Amino acid sequence: MQTTINVEADCIQRWMEPSYPPAISWADVVSMYPALLGSYQEEHKLAIGFGFSFVFSSSVYTFNCLRFGYVPDFSRKKTLDRQIRDNENLEGLGIPVMADLPAEVITDILSHLPVKSLLRLRATCKWWRSLIDKTHFIFFHLSKSIDTKNWNISLLLRHRSHLYQVNLHALDEAVELNHPLMCYSSSINVLGSCNGLLCISNIADDFALWNPSLRKHRILPADRLNRPQSSLFAARVYGFGYDPFTNDYKLVSISYFVDLHNRSFDSQVQLYSLRSDAWKVLPSMPYALCCARTMGVFVGVALHWVVTRKLEPNEPDLIVSFDLRLESFREVPLPVSVNGNFEMNVAQLGGCLCMVEDRGSGFDVWVMRVYGSRESWCKLFTVTRRCELTRSMKCVKPLALGFWGDGDRVLFEQDRSKLYWYHLKSGNVSCVKISGMPNSVEGTLWVGSLVPPSILTLRDDTKRHRMRDPKITKKRDDFLSQGFKLTL
Repeated sequence: MQTTINVEADCIQRWMEPSYPPAISWADVVSMYPALLGSYQEEHKLAIGFGFSFVFSSSVYTFNCLRFGYVPDFSRKKTLDRQIRDNENLEGLGIPVMADLPAEVITDILSHLPVKSLLRLRATCKWWRSLIDKTHFIFFHLSKSIDTKNWNISLLLRHRSHLYQVNLHALDEAVELNHPLMCYSSSINVLGSCNGLLCISNIADDFALWNPSLRKHRILPADRLNRPQSSLFAARVYGFGYDPFTNDYKLVSISYFVDLHNRSFDSQVQLYSLRSDAWKVLPSMPYALCCARTMGVFVGVALHWVVTRKLEPNEPDLIVSFDLRLESFREVPLPVSVNGNFEMNVAQLGGCLCMVEDRGSGFDVWVMRVYGSRESWCKLFTVTRRCELTRSMKCVKPLALGFWGDGDRVLFEQDRSKLYWYHLKSGNVSCVKISGMPNSVEGTLWVGSLVPPSILTLRDDTKRHRMRDPKITKKRDDFLSQGFKLTL
């Protein structure tokens, strides 16, 4: 009988967590998701590969937990005889096992799980490992994780040489991450985050591409800085992003030099490509950086900075983008109603390019709903400096909006050191306090993914499939079975 399946993956996740109390009824767990379980005209029974039977009715949602000893035990491997016996118990009751479900259904269920749960499943058997390691599934899981309301989104906090991960939905407890770079008693820098990969560096200009979820990293070669003799080195900024047209991760380095006597500036632009694993020098950027500590904001296929055309006090700020595909700079058009001289900041909010217009009495938050379209700029809200806390806020950058149940709070970062709540309805501002964290932290959004710090292609799946080809395996086994004669 063909069955329509609509299973909330978070139920599976709750069961998989080691801290899940077995005394709690699964009926209580499922009752929290009545809208997600769907409505069924007939009563169906469905086992989700772990020996559980979901019993649905058009009038009443009921739930039976049929364990049969089939609960995955991650502390020890289950014997083959036990697995066969469990499957026979399920089939004897007319309950389909996981192998009976369509592959599309299994893939869709797993795509909603966090990386931690997927890695635990991957360690149980070869079948799970083969499915989770597929490049197609990695990309599919990434597309689900990038959803702004997904539980795979985390807040990465930096404090000196330490990095911490915080659940963005709860913001209750920070877990320290062991990054792969030495800090030499100095701070660590987060140059960018993209598709679950973090690009970090230390004071010695060592670069690493790192996926904290997989605990895998790749050390990048050092860039080369050619400093002009007549200029003063002012700053260096970076930007990290992904070029989908060439399937390549790229790191941009902009070194900024200033000639104080002639009131002029120059820059040196270098680009690292993960595909070629090398740096190359690009034409200089004809703009002056306004904020020396701000890394490039990745939106669309471009990195963004706040710059100015001249080193003059009244010269207005503007947004410049670096297209990772064309490898060139261009100006981003500002809203039509925005003009004059004011302090500007750029960020990414909800997958859109975000601009903060600060005119002293308050600041407006704009988003470009359609990237590249000037007419799509929309003012989201305005924060007025009516209290002492907001009057002292400088260099404000919004981090997240709409991740919390009330939908009324915006998470802000101020001067790369403090986090604040802004309540849209009341207009109140309050400090964000995270257990075990100091007051001075820098925040970055980070998505958990299965993407390794290397180039992935769909050809990888074909290669793995060929390696499991019975003909190739037989030739290898026949060769090894002949043995070797060791002569002493």
